Amino acid sequence: MSDMITADLVDLDLSADTKEAAARSLAERMVAQGRVTDLDGFLADVAAREAQMPTGLDGGIGIPHCRSAHVTEPTLAFGRSAAGIDFGAPDGPADLIFLIAAPAGADDAHLTILSSLARQLMNADFTAALRSVPDAEGAAALIRGDEVPRAAGGTDALSAAPASDDSASASASASASASASQDSAVAPGAASAGATAGRTAPAATGAATSARSATAGPAAGSAEGPFRIVAVTSCPTGIAHTYMAAESLENAGREAGVEITVEPQGSAGFTRLDPAVIAAADAVIFAHDVPVREKDRFAGKPTVDVGVKAGINRPAELIAEVREKAARGETTAPAAAGQDAGTPVERAEDSTEGYGTKLRTWLMSGVSYMVPFVAAGGLLIALGFAIGGYKINKAPSVMDHFIWTQADSWGALLFQIGGVAFGFLVPVLAGYIAYGMADRPGLVPGFVGGAISLTINAGFLGGLAAGLIAGGVVMAIQRVRIPAALHGIMPVVVIPLISSAIVGFLMFVVIGKPIASAQKAMTDWLGGLTGTNAVLLGALLGLMMCFDLGGPVNKVAYTFATAGIAVSDPGDSAMKIMAAVMAAGMVPPLSMALATTVRGKLFTPTERENGKAAWVLGASFISEGAIPFAAADPLRVIPSSMVGGAITGALSMASGATLRAPHGGIFVVPLIGNPLLYLVAIAAGVCATTALVVLLKGLRKPAPGATPTGTADGGTTPTAPGRKEQPVAA
Repeated sequence: MSDMITADLVDLDLSADTKEAAARSLAERMVAQGRVTDLDGFLADVAAREAQMPTGLDGGIGIPHCRSAHVTEPTLAFGRSAAGIDFGAPDGPADLIFLIAAPAGADDAHLTILSSLARQLMNADFTAALRSVPDAEGAAALIRGDEVPRAAGGTDALSAAPASDDSASASASASASASASQDSAVAPGAASAGATAGRTAPAATGAATSARSATAGPAAGSAEGPFRIVAVTSCPTGIAHTYMAAESLENAGREAGVEITVEPQGSAGFTRLDPAVIAAADAVIFAHDVPVREKDRFAGKPTVDVGVKAGINRPAELIAEVREKAARGETTAPAAAGQDAGTPVERAEDSTEGYGTKLRTWLMSGVSYMVPFVAAGGLLIALGFAIGGYKINKAPSVMDHFIWTQADSWGALLFQIGGVAFGFLVPVLAGYIAYGMADRPGLVPGFVGGAISLTINAGFLGGLAAGLIAGGVVMAIQRVRIPAALHGIMPVVVIPLISSAIVGFLMFVVIGKPIASAQKAMTDWLGGLTGTNAVLLGALLGLMMCFDLGGPVNKVAYTFATAGIAVSDPGDSAMKIMAAVMAAGMVPPLSMALATTVRGKLFTPTERENGKAAWVLGASFISEGAIPFAAADPLRVIPSSMVGGAITGALSMASGATLRAPHGGIFVVPLIGNPLLYLVAIAAGVCATTALVVLLKGLRKPAPGATPTGTADGGTTPTAPGRKEQPVAA
């Protein structure tokens, strides 16, 4: 750390009276040393980070920090204030101020050293030494590690540590070495709390594992072994609070007599905890202000989920709370085998993702939960019409009139059940968009906003807006600091009450009417589509359905279609769009199945086997049946599929085929208006795609093993990275 802080970057008589003035005073020293190129630009970045979460910590510490394009090299400035400066810590002003400046592309070794400082701040001897050091040179030496802080008894803090701590540190170091030899992208870690960065060379420090454990000696000798906790810490920048929370939890674990292993998810990446360690854990603590990456690894265990500052300020309370949950048997839902667990918030996320990516993830969360309601309700309504005729929507309630032997009564029953299911579409969409943003606290205001959207006739667009507003409101409420006494009632009373009131006000009074007008305008536009416009729309939707085979673009087209029929009495244009979308979605898998049948020598044995399954998948409207083929040869398969999808979509719209059911494929043909022309449209698209695929593949040499006499092991087809071949809508 010798190149990160010098005596010129230390001010032991910091006279600033606000955190902004303190940051400016220390930043001016960085500018004077050529470490910062634009003072105001850098301070704006510091202020932006401060706005995300106050950087004051219990114990009189302020640690403003940021990444900035105006920083030339990782730099640390230190100031000591006699009067104290308010950095938002619960226990009052801070007298020790550390301004950390990291370049936008800071390397892992420097971030490791900064994280080591963050851990040292949890050492009382280190902070006491900084409060008493008489000169700037001595303060810089302490921070660099050139001098070791003295414990109360006169020995250095490292040697004064308990033996159990030493053994834990040795174990962590051994684990770090093993981890470093296997993974070059090791997340920042640090030596034990008493060690200083100067005692560990940057390379060695960088190799230290982020999965550090602290075990209390007395508990380890019990018959059943110590209580084991795994924890994850993270903050928006991943430099300071992440590692301070990790150190604080480890220290509290030693004092409480539990074994705790922490996975800091820092800005330079992270090293995943050994699955065996997670499996053996009795409980989990999440102290984070950005989504926990790969959160489903910890599913099915007693869990405490808090902000990162709680991990720093009250670790003992968190440990006690999670032990109480374990004693009561409270656990989170286990991850579903072979599937992504939970919501987008609970799934792995990269904290560096842009807003557009996050917005798409939130919207897809709502859509994914809405689709089963669409499928069930739509099929029930379609069956009701098939059994009872197209006037079944005028039938009285089956509670008042139901005759067991009459087909009309059964048709009315199915229609009315489907109508009730459809009534949940917009609330579920809004509720789970909010859930994707803010987890379970977002459900109540999301569902309330969605229900209001139905009340004011804002429909699908209103549901989208209500979900985003609800999630945003809850996320804002969760950032407000509250007394510890209110923590228990926040998720049950306070958050649902306040967020529902705010969302309701905005939907009823502010934005509801404009959205309802926009929804009506869209409905009127769809109703007026005729001739060439309708055909072009069908071609566009067909292209989208076949572009990424179940991916985001495919889902946009499918959601657009289902939104149109998600009413009790959809118009003809909406049903035509639904028919075109389903027809186009069937083209890619059916085309691949046909191509492997007519020209098998162009495909590997594995692809020919996949082709057999593609017949069923395509007939069932599961576009993902073509993914193995697209993954193996995307430049030939995807464009060919898009051509066939566009043809099918255009022909379906031109034929006037209608569909009330949002799913079902070939099995709902009896429910389709103009079914013969509808099948002709599908066949035309399948033939066009098959011909193009065969033509394009015929222009290249056959793949190894792609001969009629090849054996089963002659070739393999790579699957799309990150994609699971699961049957989902479109």
